[in-house]
Parts: sequence; structure tokens; C-alpha cells
Amino acid sequence: MKNLFLAATIAAMSASWASADEFSKYRQILPRGQIAAVTKPHYVTAKQAVVARDSYVLGVVVEGQARAYSLTLLNNHEVVNDQIGDLPFAAVW
Repeated sequence: MKNLFLAATIAAMSASWASADEFSKYRQILPRGQIAAVTKPHYVTAKQAVVARDSYVLGVVVEGQARAYSLTLLNNHEVVNDQIGDLPFAAVW
């Protein structure tokens, strides 16, 4: 169920790109590069996630495993260093 929710979220995000106006609710407080990356992300199931229906996420699918990173989280940390299987990667906003 978790992967289905994340896959649906990712599909919805890729179906239509948001305009710059839609992202105007996010504001930058510190200059880029001044915020610590998330290096040990903690995941919850879709049922446990507290995310508003109109929130945006950055979605990643690697080897059939889906992850969704809240843009609110990424606005606060800019980078999530993660790994799926043997593949390390960075989710960057």
C-alpha cells in the first residue's frame, strides 16, 4: 500500500509541472548551502504520513522502490542523502 501511494503521488507530480506561482508559498530563509543535509532519513507508511493533500513532494523510484520527499522538508534541509539497495543518491531541492 505504501508503494502504491508513493507511486500515485509521483505519477501525479510528473503528470503536470506546477507553475512558479504555485511554489511561491515556500520562502528561502538562509542562503543555499547553509543548511545541514538529512543523512539518515526516517520513513513512515503513507497511512502514517502527515502531508496535506495539496503539498508537493519530490518522488524517486529506484528498482521498483518508491520514496517521496516533502518539499517542506527539503526547503528546510535542501538535501536528503539516501540509498535504495546498493545505489546511494541525493534528493536535492
